[in-house]
Formats: sequence, C-alpha cells, structure tokens
Amino acid sequence: MRMKAKAITTVAAGLLAVAGLSAPTAAAATSGDRDARTVTSDRIAANTWVYTWTSANIRSCASTACSINYTVPANYQLSAICWAHGQWVSQNGVSHDKWVLLGSGSSWIWGGLLKGNETGNVPNEC
Repeated sequence: MRMKAKAITTVAAGLLAVAGLSAPTAAAATSGDRDARTVTSDRIAANTWVYTWTSANIRSCASTACSINYTVPANYQLSAICWAHGQWVSQNGVSHDKWVLLGSGSSWIWGGLLKGNETGNVPNEC
C-alpha cells in the first residue's frame, strides 16, 4: 500500500509540474519578464542601419544646442531606432527638422548628415 501511495504522489506531482501549477511564483515572474522582453525586442526589431555621408556630430538631444557625445567620419554605420522632429537645421544645402535617435537610445544625429532621405531611411517616427 505504501508503494502505491508513493507512486500516486509521484504521478500527481509530475502532472502538476507539466501543467505549470507547481510553481505559481515563477509563473508570475515569467509574465513580467515576458513583458520586458517584448518591449526590448520591439525596440531591437525597429533598429535600422544608417550611414553618414559626411563627418557628423552625435548629440545628446535633437538640437545643435545639446552637447556632442562623439563625432563619426563619413560612411560610418550607426544603428537607429526612430526619428523625431527637433531643431530646424540648414547645412550643405539641406534644411529640415528631422533627427534620428540612435540605437543607444541616448544619442541623436540630424538626418541631413545621413545617406538616403531626410531620416536616413529610418521608417518609424518616435
């Protein structure tokens, strides 16, 4: 009888584990983790490669009044997330207010310094 009870307990524990009922706290944590992964993967999936056609200052915001984080040379490849309207800039015969948020999420480049259209072919607006 003792052997039969042990077998039933083992089978029941296995069924609960398969059904995901053995660790409800882990399931709750997984839900939050899943939401965080979704946000991160959406941001990563939105990244587009952009290329400078001339040397360019990478800034801390979408304005020439913001500090320069670093400078890149012509033909430099950068990962971009999205574009937004910022300060209006006129340079090299190009004038517009579209700035591109780079993959770091904290640096911007004016779209007039990128190959392609006004946003360096970044399709999504921030």
